[in-house]
Amino acid sequence: MKALIAMSGGVDSSVAAYLTKESGYECIGATMKLYDGEESFGDSKCCSLDDVLDAKSVARKMGIPHHTFNLKTDFENQVIKRFIAAYERGATPNPCIECNRYLKFAALYDRAMALGCDRIVTGHYARIREIDGRYHLFRAKNKEKDQSYVLYSLTQELLEHTLFPLGELSKDEVRRIAEDEGFCVADKPESQDICFVPDGDYAAFIKRKTNKEYPQGDFVDINGNTLGRHKGIINYTIGQRKGLGIALGAPAYVKSIDTVNNRVVLCKNEELFSSLLDAVDFNWISGEAPGEPVECFAAVRYRGVLKPAKAIPKSDNTVHIEFSEPQRAVTPGQAVVLYSGDEVLGGGTIV
Repeated sequence: MKALIAMSGGVDSSVAAYLTKESGYECIGATMKLYDGEESFGDSKCCSLDDVLDAKSVARKMGIPHHTFNLKTDFENQVIKRFIAAYERGATPNPCIECNRYLKFAALYDRAMALGCDRIVTGHYARIREIDGRYHLFRAKNKEKDQSYVLYSLTQELLEHTLFPLGELSKDEVRRIAEDEGFCVADKPESQDICFVPDGDYAAFIKRKTNKEYPQGDFVDINGNTLGRHKGIINYTIGQRKGLGIALGAPAYVKSIDTVNNRVVLCKNEELFSSLLDAVDFNWISGEAPGEPVECFAAVRYRGVLKPAKAIPKSDNTVHIEFSEPQRAVTPGQAVVLYSGDEVLGGGTIV
């Protein structure tokens, strides 16, 4: 059996590679190149030239071949352009989900098949089980590191050919293995969640990429009364309080973004809560939408607390979700992911 390992140059993927080799697989390391030459994303701790070199170092120490795949065009089209388009329509994207969907799994899977590999392997903290011929995705044993939220788009075909060697381990255990094996990445810090905006200034990044200025408009309350002027809709996200640049005498939060009229709607904290949402582009891990409503638990943000909910499929890829209690700052563009116990049922994009 042969496996292609996604090696980001971090400790998690390095240990995933080691454990896969130890389990008897013939391993090939692979690192994604997401930009050209010496270009980098500032002080990002992910996607850098140093990461490629670290991955090669670990692969060399393990005695396995290593490839660098140029996925710059895919990254630009599937991650960065989607990221910008979301902000321009008043949504708040999660680019890590798109990177997992289109690069770490879809593109990697294609390369793996071309290389004659049977499996692709990543350093994600999640678990896969085969039950009665179907593949199921579960949360990691270590709930603090669980990454199943960003993996909801995996299909039966991908799950059949994917391994998550770290699903049963804690971060401390992973670092101990890396230290015992003498990997140069054993003490490497955690990577940035969004590698291409390391300073967190999304609006400045978007302006640089698009070479556009986004016009000012009105802040309004929920009744449409004008409260002041905003700096352009790409500067705001649902639930935001800091950085509004407006003094109202009481805390104000972004409730919604009206792109048609170029307005940002502000509200009180208690007005941020809602019990209903709709999700599109929904992926059911089983491969089929249920024929009736599903009682489950749902998370509306990464590392969010799971809350009781009822999911009502409207079509193969649209789901209406009703929470048993109101949720704060449900944000268009983010993902809602459904669980039954530790099992991931599926997920989609909030609209």
